[in-house]
Amino acid sequence: MAAVGRIRVGISGWAYPRWRGDFYPVGLRQRDELRHAAERMDSIEINASFYSLQRPTSYAAWRDASPDGFVYAVKGGRFITHMKKLVGVETALANFFASGVLALGPKLGPVLWQLPKTLAYDETRMSDFFAQLPRTAGEAAALARQHDAKVPPDRALTETPDPARPLRHVLEFRHRSFCEPPALDLMRRHDIGCVVADTAGRWPEADAVTSRDVYVRLHGDTELYASGYSATSLKERAGRCRAWAAAGHDVYVYFDNDARGHAPHNAESLISLLRTP
Repeated sequence: MAAVGRIRVGISGWAYPRWRGDFYPVGLRQRDELRHAAERMDSIEINASFYSLQRPTSYAAWRDASPDGFVYAVKGGRFITHMKKLVGVETALANFFASGVLALGPKLGPVLWQLPKTLAYDETRMSDFFAQLPRTAGEAAALARQHDAKVPPDRALTETPDPARPLRHVLEFRHRSFCEPPALDLMRRHDIGCVVADTAGRWPEADAVTSRDVYVRLHGDTELYASGYSATSLKERAGRCRAWAAAGHDVYVYFDNDARGHAPHNAESLISLLRTP
């Protein structure tokens, strides 16, 4: 019988002006917002890494702003996924992992790779990309040492004190071709988690389990990035999370419906539901 998995619930990003005076109390310093959020949930998705290479000092500060046992997911760079479209990304991957990701240490959770909506499934493209992904902190450090001048030597982190620690990867796609068996089977063979993404019907939601990790991104119930989730919807989501965990999967849930400030409140509500027997 499989061991029961862990369920973690959080938000995608945390620096949103709309949340100030609401989720973030009036008078809370902006530099304290991450700590405030991390005290109320047990995981957060770092999305600044999607837009640009960050610094080891930033990752270290984020690590230190969260309590013991906290986990960060890290979103892979759009230069890799959207500009290079996963092809010829050896150096880009090295730069990403050299930029400071390893400074999170034991708080480093899954790495999220989000594909553009126009990118259809191609077996060669995907299998080549999956084969390049580091599967341990040690492999990530070795890859990081191949970085180029985009990450200056004084800003590169290419060592880890825990080289055997596993490194997990998940894939969020937005093209329906990835919902077909060949794509899902390839993800299973490479142990890549399939992201269960609710996008208010904008893009397909593949309710498929392809690795030990089940990674859920909730972008909005009826309106993308904007609408909140009802109590009924959250109760249904809680049931699905419990079922996945009971089957031995580690579950990560992130609310990305941030535009009107629903995300942190929905996260807190789901956490409360999951704590209720």
